[in-house]
Formats: sequence, C-alpha cells, structure tokens
Amino acid sequence: MKRYPLRNKKIIAWFRENAIAEKSELHYSSPFELIVAVILSAQCTDKRVNMVTPALLAAYPDAKAMAAASQEDIYKYIKSVSYPNSKADHLLKMSRMLLSDFKGDVPKTIEDLMKLPGVGRKTANVVASICFNEPVIAVDTHVYRVAHRLGLSRGRTPYEVEQDLENQIEEQDRARAHHWLILHGRYVCKAQKPDCQKCGVNHLCPKLIEGSKLSSR
Repeated sequence: MKRYPLRNKKIIAWFRENAIAEKSELHYSSPFELIVAVILSAQCTDKRVNMVTPALLAAYPDAKAMAAASQEDIYKYIKSVSYPNSKADHLLKMSRMLLSDFKGDVPKTIEDLMKLPGVGRKTANVVASICFNEPVIAVDTHVYRVAHRLGLSRGRTPYEVEQDLENQIEEQDRARAHHWLILHGRYVCKAQKPDCQKCGVNHLCPKLIEGSKLSSR
C-alpha cells in the first residue's frame, strides 16, 4: 500500500467541506443522454456540447432511435463539435450495440460500458459514477493536472492517477470527488493561468510551498 503525505488528507477534507458544485455541467436527463454527451465532450467544452445535444436528442431520444439513423444524419447535428465524423460513427455504433447486447439500456458496470464504441475508461467512470453511484473517479485532463499540482498523485497515466485518488478518497466521496477536482481545474487551477489566490488549498499546495522556499533563499 502506498504511503501518501498527511497534507493530502487535509486537501481532500477541504474539498469535502467546501466544494459547492458536485454535479456534471453537461445537461442530461437519462443515462443514454449522459453517455451521448460525454462521448461528444472529448476534447470539446461542455458549453459547446450543451448547445448541440438538445436538437440531437430531440431527434434521437434513445438507443433505438439513434441506431436507426445514419452516420450522416447524426453528423448534421454535431458538426460543430470536435472530431464530428468519428463521434458520429461512435454514437451510431454505440447505440446499435446497446440494442444488440444490452436491450437498449446503458449498462451499469465499467467492464460493460467499456465494450461500447467510443467509450474509454474515463467515459465509463463518468457514467458509472454519476448514473449508478459507482465508487470510481474519472480522470480527465483537469483531474490529472490538479492531482499532480496538489501532490495527490505522481502517476504517469490517467489510470495510475485514478488508483492514487481512489486509495485516498473514501468510497462514499468518490463520485463527488470527480466534480470537486474537475471544476477546481476548470475554474481555479487552470492550465495556463492558475488563480492561486482564489484557491482554498494554496497553503497546502506543494508547488506554491516549494516556490516560496526558493524565493526566500
């Protein structure tokens, strides 16, 4: 079992006590709508996805309807997102597999979710944690960055970061923790210009602590 710095417990405790938003910024009303939105969100903003999904899901509200469409039909609705051709292909094949293998329902396990075209581990974890309250943490670029900057993980891959976070965060908090970290990375600990003054754990941040030591020499 890995040993982690004591400050990590304090960082996690701060998020548990102070995080306000604990839900996805993607708009959805069913597991099918969420998995569609998460597939579309790869390398694309949630804001853009939320602009696209209302018309897409009005036309294809479930797996049966989307499976009957063509890739070109789906493309027309999502052409403003990143990589629309490949995502249209994934959505079509994902819907058809839901029908053929899962009776049209989104499966609940990580293993079954990852069988679906266009669904990697991150997407599977997002759907499983949000829709089915599975105790897993999805690691996207924001979570990966925040975990490294705050010293919660030194993992080289998203999976290694996921394991480090799950080793330190209680099961009942894991579904919420994804939102803590992703929103912190999106609005505070940003990639280019982190707003360290706004950060509630800046006194525990190893990068800031090391930086203050260097400047005092």
